[in-house]
Amino acid sequence: MRKYEDPQGKVASKLRDRLALMHVSSYITPKARKGKPSTIEGRGLVAIEPIAVGEIVAIKGGHIVDTATLQSLPERLQNSDVQIADGFHLVAMEEAEYEPVMLFLNHSCEPNVGFGGNIVLVAMRDIGTGEELTTDYALFDDYDGSMECNCGTASCRGTISGRDWQRPDLQRKYGSYFSWYLLHRQGPAKGSPAR
Repeated sequence: MRKYEDPQGKVASKLRDRLALMHVSSYITPKARKGKPSTIEGRGLVAIEPIAVGEIVAIKGGHIVDTATLQSLPERLQNSDVQIADGFHLVAMEEAEYEPVMLFLNHSCEPNVGFGGNIVLVAMRDIGTGEELTTDYALFDDYDGSMECNCGTASCRGTISGRDWQRPDLQRKYGSYFSWYLLHRQGPAKGSPAR
């Protein structure tokens, strides 16, 4: 095996320069603004132009980490995660990455955004200007625990469980809008399009 030498460190220097230009972030459609005050919780993602059904709303960015690494992070950084597979998550690893990685998609029991894979989020219906973009956390979460729901919709479940993705009524309601790894766990007969 031939050993490569870089006596002046030019290759390593160029690589460091390229890595310094890269940053971890999520993509948000220019038709929405994140961090706006939410009627559901804290800050949200709000449509500033109409968004058509099937349009890409966001693409989740972050570092791929295992569950143990996620749980070792400060709570604020843990809140930036989206689970992408059994035991794997996308998350901000440093405070400076938190805002660029966050989607500010609050939970709703009547969501207008679902998954088109593991990291791509799409409009489940036409969304009007001024509407908050929301997703049902059952579409991507699988964990032991629960949270109180503040969505205020007619079909509000009151409490959101980390295992809601297993509910047959939600599987029927959302069809293929679940993230890929949860569709895979539901089996080949599940995930028929609700689109």
